[in-house]
Amino acid sequence: MKKIFIYSAAFLPIVFLFTLNGCLIFNRIDYEVHLETPEKGYAIITAYDMRSNAETNEDFEKDTTNLFSYMLKSKEFADQQKEQGKDIYSRKLFVKDNMLIGQAEYRFDSVAAVENIKYEEGFHYLNLALDDSVISTNGVIVKSKDFKRILWGKDIKILKFEMFSESFEGNPYRPLAQLYKKRQ
Repeated sequence: MKKIFIYSAAFLPIVFLFTLNGCLIFNRIDYEVHLETPEKGYAIITAYDMRSNAETNEDFEKDTTNLFSYMLKSKEFADQQKEQGKDIYSRKLFVKDNMLIGQAEYRFDSVAAVENIKYEEGFHYLNLALDDSVISTNGVIVKSKDFKRILWGKDIKILKFEMFSESFEGNPYRPLAQLYKKRQ
């Protein structure tokens, strides 16, 4: 299954997974894209059950520093995302049901900044790999032999889709919720 890396979205999703020695991963990610015009608007990205797949304590420390210091708080991360067309105005972490959840909100001038969503002839669409797992959407999923596409009609002003990323059953991934609670 194709992994969705958070940095492509914004903050954690923002979705933010760095492929350094360790990697931040999550169970699922939710996108809510509010369109003010066909191209401009803002997005709310939420990643659920964030964890680290670091194998060593040193890599785990790098993952937590990247998450809690760089992605959550640094101007450098926001500037990097702005260069990609995402003007972050909110980023936060919180714990719910013993899971660390990350959420970022950002403005964009081109809807392509949101996971490369396209706008053509009055319709928005997102192309995905066939093995990407869409949990839900308010669009229509169309499959071909090479890819799947989520398609939204011209009257839809809030594009929604939720993707499955990683099952944590039977793996050694390190939960981050307790660590976050300790830092508060």
